[in-house]
Amino acid sequence: MIKLSDQLSELKGFRKNFVDKLKKLNIETIKDLLWHFPFRYEDFSGFSKIADLKIGEHATVQGVISAVKLYRTWKRRMFIVEALISDDTGSVKAVWFNQRFLLSVLKKGRIVNLAGKATESSKNSVCMSHPVYEVLNQKTISGNEETKHTGRLTPVYSETKGLTSRAIRFLIKPVLENLEKIAEFLPEEILNRLRFPEINPALRQLHFPDNPEEWKIAQKRFAFEDLFLLQLANLKQRLWLAEKKSFSFDADLEFLKKEFSRLPFELTQAQKKALWEILKDFKKPHPMNRLLQGDVGSGKTIVAALAALAIAKENKQNAFMAPTEVLARQHYATFKKFFSDFDKGVGLITGGEAIVFYGDNLETKVKKQELIKKIADNEIKIVIGTHSLIQKNFKFGDLAFVVVDEQHRFGVKQRAELLRGSRQVNTRTSADIKSALTLPHFLSMSATPIPRTLSLTLFGDLDLSIIDELPKNRKKIITKAVSPSNRDKAYVFIREQIKKGRQTFVICPRIDPAEINGNLFIPETKAVKEEYEKLSQKIFPDLKVAMLHGKMKSKEKALTMKEFSEGKTDILVSTSVIEVGVDIPNATIMMIEGTECFGLAQLYQFRGRVGRGQHQSFCFLFTDSFSKTTQQRLRSLIEAKNGFELAEKDLEIRGPGEILGAAQTGVPDLAMKAIKNPELVKTARDEAVGIIGKDPELKNYPLLQKRLESFGKEIHLE
Repeated sequence: MIKLSDQLSELKGFRKNFVDKLKKLNIETIKDLLWHFPFRYEDFSGFSKIADLKIGEHATVQGVISAVKLYRTWKRRMFIVEALISDDTGSVKAVWFNQRFLLSVLKKGRIVNLAGKATESSKNSVCMSHPVYEVLNQKTISGNEETKHTGRLTPVYSETKGLTSRAIRFLIKPVLENLEKIAEFLPEEILNRLRFPEINPALRQLHFPDNPEEWKIAQKRFAFEDLFLLQLANLKQRLWLAEKKSFSFDADLEFLKKEFSRLPFELTQAQKKALWEILKDFKKPHPMNRLLQGDVGSGKTIVAALAALAIAKENKQNAFMAPTEVLARQHYATFKKFFSDFDKGVGLITGGEAIVFYGDNLETKVKKQELIKKIADNEIKIVIGTHSLIQKNFKFGDLAFVVVDEQHRFGVKQRAELLRGSRQVNTRTSADIKSALTLPHFLSMSATPIPRTLSLTLFGDLDLSIIDELPKNRKKIITKAVSPSNRDKAYVFIREQIKKGRQTFVICPRIDPAEINGNLFIPETKAVKEEYEKLSQKIFPDLKVAMLHGKMKSKEKALTMKEFSEGKTDILVSTSVIEVGVDIPNATIMMIEGTECFGLAQLYQFRGRVGRGQHQSFCFLFTDSFSKTTQQRLRSLIEAKNGFELAEKDLEIRGPGEILGAAQTGVPDLAMKAIKNPELVKTARDEAVGIIGKDPELKNYPLLQKRLESFGKEIHLE
């Protein structure tokens, strides 16, 4: 019998070419294969007699092959396989292009099913062009044989080069027939209450349903399963954190008021409210676990920085983790700019540099190991960096507060690893990490507007603070969708703005032009390198144009951003590396190429890179796509009053995976799609609350507990 844990590469019958191609789809085990669910179905269940075929209609016929032949087109560039299929009412010709191997499959006298669209042949008769075929084993036409590809609802899967849905069906069918019984981990009372099928029949119904109702209920069951596990994981994390201790204190409000007064602007009421919520969490004996959401430019970093100052005053350490070096440097620059008298050490550590700022313009470059030692000795109170902060050789002396930007799914294990070597607890092994009694307070920041339903589902373990107002005197960004015919007018406008002393961002989806078999071709999608060459040499040869992308070395990126921020560069051509955190008040134009390649949330982030100063700002949206979806999305961006309204539209148009990026959340595709179904989300949460309420440790549900542990690793909670 086949087991879910079996590696495909070790199973007999799985040819190496199949194994290699499946790996491209991240399929390596039997479980991976069976959980590669169909995304739609072709209805080939209704049979027609050949005489009843009508041109333009899809149909399935069954008959005997009465003739097969192969010939080439008149230019001898294409092979055509032609077969004549007959039943008791007549005959129909079927043709396939460039599939010579069919000669060894479609033999005269064999019984076949054909499914596809009936077309008109050159002789004004009915023909089937490139139909799905299935050779039957039976010697007489009876209709009793179970089929994989025709005569049924046929699953369609995500494919890769050389691996079609037909091949995937070919692999999955025998696996299901020879699979050992899978243990059901969903509680029986939930299955009964919701009328869900048990896992074994559910898998068969999802891959090879007998009717639409079967796949719909099976799909709903697996979507619920993932949502249920996600809610359980959130609730368990809340319980886990409630048992842990953290540094608790009353913040020095007089000290913070003095810091407020030194800022060159007044905090908004929303910023003050968010900061107060964080300070109240600092009073509690268990770790804060909070998500700070706010529109682009709403001032989240200042709120987090003020909270960090309150921690530093207590002689404790803060860690600011950013997803990119560009954003890490931006946070560092914010501290230097607004808290120039902070003398307890602000350290920046990235792949290319290590710097310490001690206030009063005292800034020194140091060796990385020297900075790491200072951090371990608690000499640096605010540490800013990327994921290097959780590497094994990195230790904090007395860490009390962690701020993570644009990464909400920051796991318990990762958080505990920040304490490795800390004075509070010795967390040198994985067992120590899990049993750590003391954890730092945790704040996740996001400029990605997340709809409340999505936030509660994916980040239900996080308390929520929202900054829903922009700073005073902030001008609305004028946003326009620009047709290709008006491109030259946009260039003229950009030149006029630059003459007034302003700067421009140009965003492209790719770094390099696309290639096919090594031969360069002109792609629809704009590339940074090509656009840089065009703008710097042809359009704006008299202006200073620079480019920025992820393949550049850290020092190159840092220098490019420094020169742009200092006004030495007029136009910066970049990829999405500037999506978050970049603050250049003098940049007033955001020109986005290939807008159809970006999600609405990304476009919103890009637009937020301008409009941060006193001058009127503009955002130009370019696309060569005239699809309804693209035009609808651009209208949404132009018309939305704020980021949260836009996020709701993005959820409606493209789904949650496009808002956050499915890879970032780690949540399975089926669950991500199911989030658009609020009733199923509520049902999953209610069932999770019910289970945890009566059995927090899941002692009566050992299989569920085991599955939850593996699920936590899948979505990065562990």
